Amino acid sequence: MDMGMSELDSARLLDALDLGLQAKGLSLSDAPDFLINIKSSEFQESQRNNVGVGVGGGGGSVGGGISIGIPVGQAKINREIVFEFVDENKSGLFWQAISESAYHPNATPQARETQFKAIVAKVLAAYPPNSKK
Repeated sequence: MDMGMSELDSARLLDALDLGLQAKGLSLSDAPDFLINIKSSEFQESQRNNVGVGVGGGGGSVGGGISIGIPVGQAKINREIVFEFVDENKSGLFWQAISESAYHPNATPQARETQFKAIVAKVLAAYPPNSKK
């Protein structure tokens, strides 16, 4: 399954999801009631901090100017993970959750595992969906 992240991160996320689903009384099955699609994408937040430097001059009827914007700090990288619960036999997509969080490419394996557990806990807090009356 290509989820848009490294194999190790995929395994960490799936382990966290499995534990989260078990806590809700759900388990893996050879004949599942529904499937879960997971897609992940990374994006860079636009740079907001800039320092402007300007130089200008003029004399007589001649004028000119230069302006330079210098980005300050590093751009932040975020990761969006989309969880889709799909019942292929009946209704198709019946529940979806989208998580967006900071992504640190150089984070330790333990930090990544902790982050995935927190993401799964937050996402599954809203599951199961409320019944429509």
